[in-house]
Amino acid sequence: MPQHPLRLPGFRLLFLGRTVSTLGDAVVPAALAIAITRATGSSGALALVLGCAMVPRLLLLPFGGVVGDRLNPRLVALTTDLLRAATQLLVGLELLGGRPSLAHIAVAEAIGGAASAFAMPTTSPLVTGTVPGEHRLRANALLGSATSAARLGGPALAGVLVYTAGPGWAFVLDGVSFLLSAALLTRITVAHVPAGSRSLRRDLAEGWSEVRSRDWYWTSLIAHGVWNGASAVALTLGPLIAATRLGGDGAWVAITQAGAVGLLLGSLIAGRVRPRRPVLVGNLALALYGLPLLALAVPAPAPVTVTAYGVAMAGLGFLNPVWETVVQQDFPARVLARVTSYDWLLSLAAAPLGYVLAPLAADAWGSRVPLLAAAALVTAVCAGTAAVPGVRRLGADRDAPAPAAVEQPPVRVNS
Repeated sequence: MPQHPLRLPGFRLLFLGRTVSTLGDAVVPAALAIAITRATGSSGALALVLGCAMVPRLLLLPFGGVVGDRLNPRLVALTTDLLRAATQLLVGLELLGGRPSLAHIAVAEAIGGAASAFAMPTTSPLVTGTVPGEHRLRANALLGSATSAARLGGPALAGVLVYTAGPGWAFVLDGVSFLLSAALLTRITVAHVPAGSRSLRRDLAEGWSEVRSRDWYWTSLIAHGVWNGASAVALTLGPLIAATRLGGDGAWVAITQAGAVGLLLGSLIAGRVRPRRPVLVGNLALALYGLPLLALAVPAPAPVTVTAYGVAMAGLGFLNPVWETVVQQDFPARVLARVTSYDWLLSLAAAPLGYVLAPLAADAWGSRVPLLAAAALVTAVCAGTAAVPGVRRLGADRDAPAPAAVEQPPVRVNS
């Protein structure tokens, strides 16, 4: 009987560290929004802080991929965990002091965003360096399930902390979670073959060349980017539709919670099944996101919309570990971090476009038009990858990842 990934000491420590730090991170968004709003009374100030974290992350992601391939990913992840621990603890202390400085918080979030650009590409190399190939689907599904569970419980924990002890303690908790993750990383040995030291330009070009050389990969990245843009449309327009047409704010809470449950269930399903054409099946699962967009556009009754969103997010939960496993198997280890960084870059860059365009289109033509357009686009593009020869062939002519008994997001969808 195959050995369970959690019986592997390296992966067990990695899993624990990632679970703890993900839970800490899941607490922060709600706490940050409340803290900045309380301190400034301005939504513009919150946008500024979020932008300070996002911009350096986007700009530095390709360089993070180069560093992740040149250096041992354990060292990179350990360093970035310590840096992010420092920034979150700084923000927490600012808030607990009672007189938070917007400039200090913005700078801290910018440093944390830059650190995350180097941290995110290390996840796949850490898995491949601690888990043999035949166990990676289950390992990725376990990590995905932990992430989904954190997203499900994080907002509730944030609410308890914010309204009992104050938002500053949410950042302290996140900082401590990164310190614990760093401590666990010190005990892990990660197999790593350095990519070699060459010019930065050549390293970036080599990673991009690997991306372009596989039609199944770059076409899927386009589909995943469209998914993120469509998701941004739903997240921008959905809350107002729920509040005014579906019964109030509680309807949106139910929709988002159904999404978190669906994400978790999809991750668990991915650990059990053995798709013969994994990328094709995963992309078709992503096409399900057209359902909640259509439900919001009509709008359908609240129970229908809640169900549709849960089903759509189950599709994402299924795709993520399957996608991670295929990428880890198909790309050479020496370029894995760079390839992953381009994946993250496209995924993260697509979402702001949806956030900007959705309200503009809704003001001009009403919310139904951008929702229907997003539904048609995400369904056509994700399902349309079936026309790509590499997507159809990948896995069909070789053994698919081994099935698992049980047990995802950045598609890093956010592919």
